[in-house]
Amino acid sequence: MHSSISISLASQYSPSIARSNHTVESTSINPSTHLNLRFCGLRRESLGFVHVKQSNIHRVQLTSRRHSKVVSASSVENGSSPSTFDYDLIIIGAGVGGHGAALHAVEKGLKTAIIEGDVVGGTCVNRGCVPSKALLAVSGRMRELQSEHHLKALGLQVSAAGYDRQGVADHANNLASKIRNNLTNSMKALGVDILTGVGTILGPQKVKYGKVGFPDNVITAKDIIIATGSVPFVPKGIEVDGKTVITSDHALKLEFVPDWIAIVGSGYIGLEFSDVYTALGSEVTFIEALDQLMPGFDPEIGKLAQRVLINPRKIDYHTGVFATKITPAKNGKPVRIELIDAKTKEPKDTLEVDAALIATGRAPFTKGLGLENINVETIRGFVPVDKQMQVIDANGKLVPHLYCIGDANGKMMLAHAASAQGISVVEQVTGNNHILNHLSIPAACFTHPEISMVGLTEPQAREKAEKEGFVVSVAKTSFKANTKALAENEGEGLAKLVYRPDNGEILGVHIFGLHAADLIHEASNAIALGTRIQDIKFAVHAHPTLSEVLDELFKLAKVAHEPSLVSEPVAV
Repeated sequence: MHSSISISLASQYSPSIARSNHTVESTSINPSTHLNLRFCGLRRESLGFVHVKQSNIHRVQLTSRRHSKVVSASSVENGSSPSTFDYDLIIIGAGVGGHGAALHAVEKGLKTAIIEGDVVGGTCVNRGCVPSKALLAVSGRMRELQSEHHLKALGLQVSAAGYDRQGVADHANNLASKIRNNLTNSMKALGVDILTGVGTILGPQKVKYGKVGFPDNVITAKDIIIATGSVPFVPKGIEVDGKTVITSDHALKLEFVPDWIAIVGSGYIGLEFSDVYTALGSEVTFIEALDQLMPGFDPEIGKLAQRVLINPRKIDYHTGVFATKITPAKNGKPVRIELIDAKTKEPKDTLEVDAALIATGRAPFTKGLGLENINVETIRGFVPVDKQMQVIDANGKLVPHLYCIGDANGKMMLAHAASAQGISVVEQVTGNNHILNHLSIPAACFTHPEISMVGLTEPQAREKAEKEGFVVSVAKTSFKANTKALAENEGEGLAKLVYRPDNGEILGVHIFGLHAADLIHEASNAIALGTRIQDIKFAVHAHPTLSEVLDELFKLAKVAHEPSLVSEPVAV
C-alpha cells in the first residue's frame, strides 16, 4: 500500500500514538558466508527461501555466537560515544526498510541487530502493501467474473459470481502472517539479532530498548539507522471508531462490506480501496480537497484513469471540499460527514453514509525516539536528513553515525524506497559513496487496470525545462496496439514517455493499463542506470508480450543524433 497524495483538511497534525510493545523472539545465529539474495521488493527470503552453502553445495553453514560484549546502562554515560561497540549496526524498526538494510548489512559482514516494538514487517507487511494486494487480487477476480461483456468476448460463460467475506479477510490475514513469519525467519537464519522492545536513542551511538514493566537494555553500535515508518494520518474533526469510521489499518481486516462508503482522499490508498469495495458490491463516494481526483498522477493518465476506474463504476465524488467533521454511526444513525468549500470555508454539504474510510495519507512515526538527546528536531514529525539519509541536527549539522530511512524521513513514502534507502546507507557505512536517485524509484497503484509511474510528470518536466533551458517532448502509445493486451481483451490503456529530445534523457514514464506495475521497471532501471532512449530503443522484446508497449514507446521518441553511450556489442 502506498501513501495518499492528497490531504482533505488543511490543519497541521502531529501524531501522538504511543509505540506498542508486542514481543518478537530474539536470536543469536550468524551465517559463515555473506550472500546476495533477492526476491521481489521484499527479497526472496520473505517467501521462505534461505540460500545456504556447504562445501561446493549451496547451503547455509550456521554457527551460534555470543555477543562479544554486553554493555550495561551504567557502563557509559549519556552524551559520550563508547570506544567499543556491541554491534556494527543497530536498526530501530523492522519494517521493509529495516529488513532490507539488515540483510544487506549481513551481506557486507556487519554484526547487526534490529529492534522492533510491534511486529516484524511494519506497515507494509501487516497493514499495507501485502494484505491490500490480497484484497485487490480478490477484487480483480470478481471484476473478471462479473464482466459479462468481457467473458462473452472470450467465449466464456460463467454463472453469477459471489464471495465469502470472512474467506476474503482470511486470505489477506494469512498472507500477511506468512510473509511476516518468513521475514522473521530470514533475519534469524542470516544472523540478524532481533531485539524486542521500543527503541530509544540515548546519545551518540547508544540505544536502549525494552518492554513496559521490564528493565531497559542498553546497547551500542558504530552506526544507527532509524526506520520507524508511519501511521495513518487522521485530520482534526474526524472521530475514528474503528468500525464505521476507519483507516486503512481497519479496512484491511474487512470486518464488513458497507452498502455505501465515503472515502476521504483519492490518492493511492483511496483508489485501491475503491477498487476493492466496488468489486464487492459497495457504492463509493470520494471526498477530495483539491479540484480534481487523483491529484498526484500525471494529469493525462489521471484523466484516462478516471474515465475507466471511476465513471463506469458505482462511484461519485465531491472535489474541492474538506471533511471538517465526521461522526461515527451511533444508535441506529448513519455516519455523518460535514463538508466545507476548500477555498471559501463555507458549508457545502452534509453526507450520511454507512461507513467512512480516512485515506488522507500517512504521518511519520517518530515520537519517543529520544531525538532530543542528540539535538535533533523533527519537521512536521519527519526526521531531517541529507541526500545520503544522514540525520541533520537542530543546528544544521550532520549527526555522526546516525541515519534515517523510509517514511520517517518523508523523502518518498514507499516501502521499496525505504528498503533502497537502507541499502544505500549500508553501502555508505561500509565505505562506498552511494547516493540513491529517488527519481528512478517507481510507484504503482494496483487498481484494475493498474497505474504506474517513475520520474517526473509532464507538468513537472516542463517546469524544470523552463528553469534549466531545455526542450521537453512526449511520446505516447496505446495498449490497443499491443497484441498480448488484445488477446486478453484488455486494450484499454496508455503508456506515456516524457523525455529530452536533445540528448535522449528519460524524464518520466507513466503507464495505465494491464500489468502496468510490472511494466514500469524497464523505465525505472533505465533512469537509474542513465540509459538514454537512443540506446534502449534497440533492446529486443519477446513477441507477443506486454513489454512491447514500452518497446513501442521508446521507438516512437524522436531524439537528435548522438553517439551511443553504450559500448559496442560483440557479434556472436
